[in-house]
Amino acid sequence: MRRELELVLHPDAADPEGLRRAAAAALGVAPDRLTDVVWRRRTIDARHGKVRIQAKVEVFVDEAPPAVTENEVPGLPSLSGEPSVVVVGAGPAGLFCAWGLARQGVRCVLVDRGANVRGRRPALAKLNREGVLDPDSNYCFGEGGAGTFSDGKLYTRATKRGDIDLVLALLAASGAPDRILYDARPHIGTNRLPKVVQTFRERLEAAGVVVRFDARVDDLLLDGARVRGVRLADGTDIPAQAVVMATGHSARDVYALLHRHRVAMSGKGFALGVRIEHPQAHIDRLQYGDLAGHPQLGAAPYALTRTEAGVGVYSFCMCPGGFIVAAATEADGVVVNGMSPHARGSRFANSGMVVTVGPETFGAGPLDGLAYQQRIEQAAFRAGGGGFRAPAARVTDFLAGRVSSSLPDCSYRPGLAPADLRSVLPPRIAAPLSEALREFDRRKMRGYVTQDAVMLGVESRSSAPVRIERDADTLESPSHRGLYPSAEGAGYAGGIVSAALDGLRVAEAIVRRVSSP
Repeated sequence: MRRELELVLHPDAADPEGLRRAAAAALGVAPDRLTDVVWRRRTIDARHGKVRIQAKVEVFVDEAPPAVTENEVPGLPSLSGEPSVVVVGAGPAGLFCAWGLARQGVRCVLVDRGANVRGRRPALAKLNREGVLDPDSNYCFGEGGAGTFSDGKLYTRATKRGDIDLVLALLAASGAPDRILYDARPHIGTNRLPKVVQTFRERLEAAGVVVRFDARVDDLLLDGARVRGVRLADGTDIPAQAVVMATGHSARDVYALLHRHRVAMSGKGFALGVRIEHPQAHIDRLQYGDLAGHPQLGAAPYALTRTEAGVGVYSFCMCPGGFIVAAATEADGVVVNGMSPHARGSRFANSGMVVTVGPETFGAGPLDGLAYQQRIEQAAFRAGGGGFRAPAARVTDFLAGRVSSSLPDCSYRPGLAPADLRSVLPPRIAAPLSEALREFDRRKMRGYVTQDAVMLGVESRSSAPVRIERDADTLESPSHRGLYPSAEGAGYAGGIVSAALDGLRVAEAIVRRVSSP
């Protein structure tokens, strides 16, 4: 007999033996009749002050479970001939677009301005230890994109945009833990994701995809309004029938390049604010109460949101047991982001806390939001005193309108500088942020505001401030044939999985065009 069950378990009963006993009790059979219990969905529910684990499992009774083929996914054919597509950007959108093209027999060249995973590590170490930035290889640019060294969260609401299970299965087949296949909020961890990305890319290369790192695109090859390829910074021209722009939300020079060629684009709303760090033990107590530290629960996450008069304030990219990293891409701007290793074992919890802004705040021009973003990052750099030190304040001091006389321990490696964050953040950001923090502490997480929590400026790269327009059906630029804007940098995705799904969609659109008469 094979049955699917939904169980609600106390954390004490969520270990393998407890799960087996609960499944047997639900079926009214002896536990020794169960030949296997397989997780299909696992969710921690900490609402209403009662912590439970919701389990969806598949149970086999008195029969052997089917043989498991480990992470079986569609294979790739061997590709030959001249590549007909250039994919710019080796983040999740670019990698999955290359996979989608290869799956249909279309060979591409995948180029990225940054280094491969191994080559990115020295640049990150130099930034963290010496405050020296490589503008082409950093936390945002290089193999795997911005997600590679910042956590690998795989949760998405983009359930109607494509085959999420395929994306997760491909990642698992490349070395991601199998738990991502059933966790409600899966993540890989920054200590594991680089190897997963490298394995995925090596499989593309084995199939015949051409991959070039340290290859920044400086121009488009144009025949009127028809895109015919790209020109690299070293002068190399790569001709193509189609060019996919999957460069992420931080490639400001690419936005300027496209604007110069009058590619159809517009400004879009985004969110900007700070990153807040608490001791993880404090968040565990607020979320799990007496069960804080339970081995079946791990480091507690949280999600907070408030909307007032059309302005949203919300937690973003919350990283339990994580670290804050320097996500700058320009020499005169401070940007912070968060990540967690797979075990989420750091003693810190951090989250972006951001405020929505739109063209009514920064202007209606296509690049006005980008300029607004840039000005605030530069103000943060000046307030931090250089070396990518982040301007910071205790949350209690920020709300009191004063500069902190001391700062708590923090995971951010370039270091902190006590500063007046209200001189960095415009009133349009600082005022709703203050109101939201007070409300979160009063109504949603009592104790969230504490002198042991520190705020760092600025969290400014929550999403792209630009949308590169594309046709809803063909996914091609309406102004430049052969150009395919994709994923987060083009304004059509917001995370690893949704970017991967968009890359797959663009691959399908290109294949349709190539195969059409």
